[in-house]
Amino acid sequence: MPVNPFENLPPTVPAAPLRIVVADDNPVVRAGLTALLGGRDDTTVVAEAADGRAAYEAALEHRPDVVLLDVRMPGVDGLSALPHLVRLAPVMMLTYSHETQIVQEAVRLGAGGYLVHGEFTVDQLITAVRDITRGRPHFTPTAAGALMAPLRHPAHASAHIEPELAHNSRRSSSQNLSQLQPAVGPSVRSRYQLSTREAEIMDLVASGLNNRQIAAVCFISEKTVKNHINRIFAKLHSTSRAQAAAKWLGVA
Repeated sequence: MPVNPFENLPPTVPAAPLRIVVADDNPVVRAGLTALLGGRDDTTVVAEAADGRAAYEAALEHRPDVVLLDVRMPGVDGLSALPHLVRLAPVMMLTYSHETQIVQEAVRLGAGGYLVHGEFTVDQLITAVRDITRGRPHFTPTAAGALMAPLRHPAHASAHIEPELAHNSRRSSSQNLSQLQPAVGPSVRSRYQLSTREAEIMDLVASGLNNRQIAAVCFISEKTVKNHINRIFAKLHSTSRAQAAAKWLGVA
């Protein structure tokens, strides 16, 4: 009688569901998300919060795997709570707020992704919640466009930057090549003959995004990003991201 090599293996233990805190001042939104995420085997809502302070207290108590955070809430709003929450758990912004400056500030403060209501399906939400625990960001189209706005219209973006953000940018300009981008003319870039997609990706590389972040912003796979970057390096005669960025920004 043949021996079954798998008969003595221990039974597979199902993975524990992801533990989520939902923070939104709208009770209908909270109830909907709780019903949706709490009715699955792989996710559960451990706490709800109506403002940033309550969200922080809930995260401190429950140590969730993910916090879903609204932007505009009474008392302590989402952006004010964000830098404190990211010390406790990955944070996904889940909100109706889609203004360019808000999206950019949320990412700067540590948000692992940004989903605008009405721009994602239930399956996409579940995937985003699961992926954020693995460090993979997700952005809906409006949020992705907000992140790319300074790259597409650098002069316009810099004219509307808040004084405090401008001050922070000046302090870190020596460490961030993307601060040099507005001064780069089209003639510098045209010599490299990058395709539209390659130029878009090179802008993101020069802004300091890694392959995973670029994939999320451009809605392509990391493998596709790597393929583009390999072709970009060949056209720019570069062997590193820093060297390619310096050439692309006209400082090498």
